[in-house]
Amino acid sequence: MAMATVNGVQGLRDLIGEEVGPGDWREVTQEMIDQFADLSGDDQWIHVDVERAKNESPFGTTVAHGNLTLSLIDGLRLNLIESTGFKLGVNYGWNKVRFPAPVPAGSKVRATASIVSVDDLDGGWVQVVTQFKLEVEGSEKPCCVADSVGRALPE
Repeated sequence: MAMATVNGVQGLRDLIGEEVGPGDWREVTQEMIDQFADLSGDDQWIHVDVERAKNESPFGTTVAHGNLTLSLIDGLRLNLIESTGFKLGVNYGWNKVRFPAPVPAGSKVRATASIVSVDDLDGGWVQVVTQFKLEVEGSEKPCCVADSVGRALPE
């Protein structure tokens, strides 16, 4: 169950500037990192070579790919904000994306969300910008800060 439920465009607008979350923790395993490396083709040693990362990495272990961390938002967002009153919602892209801290293998991450803007577009669509911040358990800095841009068609 989502922490916040909004109905329609006005419900989204009413949530602008409010932080929702943090949500549930999710562990980022070495298996997930390896699977992402296989799918993406990015098998840089800092992600997949556990022994080398242990000895040579400034983090002392392997770390998740930045794009893996970004992709986790799609699942982590589900228990943050639920929207009703829309026929359809689509991912339009991302604005500013940053990875201020690493995600070590075996660590846990969770997210908060804040609606930044809700703008009317042609054809009845609205564009919704939501900022997500992901934190790693025990870390002072977020591991990802990203502005998701979505488009929704109200019912």
